[in-house]
Amino acid sequence: MASATTLTSQAVRLVKRIERAEVLDRIAKPVQQLVSRCVRPTAMRNALSGTNLGHPLHPLLTDLPIGMWSAAAAVDALGGPAGESAADLLVGAGIAAAVPTALSGFNDWSDTYGPDTRVGLVHAAANSAALVMYTASFAARKLGRRGAGRALGFAGLATLTVGGYIGGYLSFVKGVNVNHTAFEERPTDWTTVAADEDLHDGATLKVDAGGASVMLHRRDGRLHALASTCTHMGGPLDEGNIADGCVTCPWHGSVFQLSDGAVVRGPASTPQPMYETRVLDGEIQVRAAASLY
Repeated sequence: MASATTLTSQAVRLVKRIERAEVLDRIAKPVQQLVSRCVRPTAMRNALSGTNLGHPLHPLLTDLPIGMWSAAAAVDALGGPAGESAADLLVGAGIAAAVPTALSGFNDWSDTYGPDTRVGLVHAAANSAALVMYTASFAARKLGRRGAGRALGFAGLATLTVGGYIGGYLSFVKGVNVNHTAFEERPTDWTTVAADEDLHDGATLKVDAGGASVMLHRRDGRLHALASTCTHMGGPLDEGNIADGCVTCPWHGSVFQLSDGAVVRGPASTPQPMYETRVLDGEIQVRAAASLY
C-alpha cells in the first residue's frame, strides 16, 4: 500500500511540474494555432467535438485503441503461435482507431489555456509516441520479426498507459471539457430575477436565479433565458454576440440557439440549459425548463 501511495504522489508531483513548465509554451502555442485553423470549418468542428452526440467525442474514441492494443498485448503474452494473426489484426485495428482519436483530442486541446495546455501537450506526445511504436510493431510483424513486434507492442502499451494517466488527470482533476453547468442547482419554481423595465428590447441581462447564473435576452418582445455559463469551458455567455436567434460564446465561439439552448456550432457538445420565462406584476420570473427536472 505504501509503495502504491508513493508512486501516486510522485506521479502527481510530475504532472504539477509539467503544469509549471512554461518552456512548453514555445511548442504548444504554434501547434494550437495550427490546429485552430484546421478545425475552423463548422462541420469539422462539430464532428470532432461530438456536438451531435451530446457529449465530447474524444473520451468515447479512446476506448477503441486502448482496448484493441490491450487485447493485443494479452494475445501476444498468452496466445502463442496460434494467436499471432489475431494479435496482428488487433494492433492494426488499434492504429486505425488511433487516428480519429488523436484528431478529436487535438481539437479539444486547442481550447485549453496555460497549465492545462502544457499537460495536454505531454499527453498528446505520449500517445503519439505510443502510436509510432505500434506502427513500428505492425511493420515488424509483417516482416516476420515477431519478437521485435511484440517488444514494440509492450513498449507502446506502457507509453499509452502514461498518456492515459495524464489524460485522466486533465478530465477528472482539472475538469477539462466537462459540462460546466452540470452541478448547477436550478429553481424548479417560478423565481423573480429582475424588474421587467430593466430589460429593454435587444438587451441582455445577467441575473441570479436562486444561486444559478442566468442570461436574459429580449428580442422583438420575446424573452429568452439560458444558463449564462457556457457548458463547454465556463465562458460568460451573457457577454457573447447575439445574432440570427443565436448567442456566440466569447471564449471559444460555441453557438447556441436562444430558443432552446441547442448547439449550432462546437466546440460545445452539451446544449445550454434553458429556462421558462414569464412576466408577472412587472417582474421577470424564470424556472428551469421541464425537460431539465
